[in-house]
Amino acid sequence: MLVQVLNGLAFGVLLLVLSSGLALIFGLRGVVNFAHGAIYMLAAYVALSISDRTSFWVALVTVPILLAVAGLLVDRFGLRFLVGRSPLDMVLLTFGITFVVADVVQTFWGTHARTIDPPRVLAGSTDLGFATYPTYRLFVIATGLLVCAGLVAWLKLSRTGLFVRASGDDRVTAGAMGINVDRVSATVVALGFGLAGLAGVLAGPYLTLSPSMGAEILITTFIVVVVGGLGSIGGPMVAALLIGLANALATVQVPTLAAYVPYLLMLVVLLLRPQGIAGRRTAL
Repeated sequence: MLVQVLNGLAFGVLLLVLSSGLALIFGLRGVVNFAHGAIYMLAAYVALSISDRTSFWVALVTVPILLAVAGLLVDRFGLRFLVGRSPLDMVLLTFGITFVVADVVQTFWGTHARTIDPPRVLAGSTDLGFATYPTYRLFVIATGLLVCAGLVAWLKLSRTGLFVRASGDDRVTAGAMGINVDRVSATVVALGFGLAGLAGVLAGPYLTLSPSMGAEILITTFIVVVVGGLGSIGGPMVAALLIGLANALATVQVPTLAAYVPYLLMLVVLLLRPQGIAGRRTAL
């Protein structure tokens, strides 16, 4: 049972990192980013190429930075010009990015499944007393929790985090108070893309790489954000861990229903608390 809990935490942490970026972008730009799964997939494949030529550690550092730069460009030359326009325009833009990324991945890396070898120091198993468990999955859990703790601290304690929360709560008032809302929003979009990139790199040695991996996890990520509460950061973090744990336990106890667990959890939460776990008291 404890091993399944750790499996749930490992998958939940991936969802946690990915959904945090999605929630941030929605909170600042009001964009339901359908390209988020494609960015995650692209990061995993870029990490594959970098790790083959250098090392996994180089990929872990450089890929999120590259994706963050890509996020800045998307915001500067795309999202910024669509603020205040029909939500359909945002949907079309992010869907277009998804198709472009999918074509790029299939052109450069093909359609067959790939895997990334974990670094040698993380390739074995660790004796936890009650069982041996893959060291790399423990690394995923620790890294994801550390990153999200840092994200929360940044939002709550830093001056930039204050600007992010103020801009997400009321763009007009924040701008009137002298906050450069466009600059803050660009920072958040870059951070969201960077978090998707980090999730993709972490997933490489853990999950199988395929051109469909982005679409598969995107649906679950949307469920996480809805269950956690649109416009919230803490809510999706809690929801990600709950869904990861519930999915891992269901895989063992009721394997025929495991695929439906996220949907059932979303149904229950929406019936009991339609605004999600964290509600919409503030934008972030």
